[in-house]
Amino acid sequence: MRNPLADIVGPASQFYVSQRLRLHYLDWGNEEKPLLLLVHGGRDHAHNWDWVAKALRDDFHIVAPDLRGHGNSQWAIGGMYAISDFVLDIAQLLEALDQFPVAIVAHSLGGMISLQYTGLYPDRVSKIVAIEGLGPSPERLAELRQREAHERLVGWISEMQGLAARHPRHYPSVEAAARRMQEVNSFLSAEQARHLTVHGVARNEDGTYGWKFDNYVRAGAPFRMDEDEIRAIWNRITCPTLLVRGTESWASDPVEDGRIEAFRNAELRNFDGAGHWVHHDRTDDFIEVVREFLLG
Repeated sequence: MRNPLADIVGPASQFYVSQRLRLHYLDWGNEEKPLLLLVHGGRDHAHNWDWVAKALRDDFHIVAPDLRGHGNSQWAIGGMYAISDFVLDIAQLLEALDQFPVAIVAHSLGGMISLQYTGLYPDRVSKIVAIEGLGPSPERLAELRQREAHERLVGWISEMQGLAARHPRHYPSVEAAARRMQEVNSFLSAEQARHLTVHGVARNEDGTYGWKFDNYVRAGAPFRMDEDEIRAIWNRITCPTLLVRGTESWASDPVEDGRIEAFRNAELRNFDGAGHWVHHDRTDDFIEVVREFLLG
């Protein structure tokens, strides 16, 4: 029987530890149902999934983590934000929950992390949805490969030094920060932007507001797996895979660029009138497609 308070009671805040970092996640309850993990993208937070979680909470035990350096999770000392560190964090969380197999819906950076996790542990994931989670396009990876190792490392050092000198931007009000969020994603309604901002900012001592994410998450690692290695991990994924893309996003089409061929059992769904944040830009349609995919 459905809890009569389910429509008004939100998720519980929980914490776990990975690499000595105290990391936060939202637990929407319903533990007797299959586990569904929702993994946000870079510079976002777990509450990005609130609309999706509310729509699917009757069918799943939903857990949405704040990645390290994001939301209410601890920041990494030394700026350790490589994909491998994030994958470890997800592995630690799922082992703590111990509710396999898990279904995963993930966005952008979260998609990259989740696809790698699924390729490492294919027997632990039942289905996965990745919204623009394939990372840089083949063309971009080719550009990166043209840079010598010393150039990549020098560039990374310079980038990290620049971030050390960068002061986080402060906003006079939540409304001002929400307007900035709408500038980044023009598809957001004012209501969506305010909800995401309320959960994405912290009040400073002087009364201003700043984003919760660590600026060091902006930096790209100087060395990363090459395209063949990434595709080899994707090829280990055995579960049904849904790749999602907004037609008005900067992300390249994985059918046209050939990346979908690395997957054994993947399909692509393009959403017209959506940018990078498909789950925000076409929320109702996205939920309908995901529900059918996960429960079908």
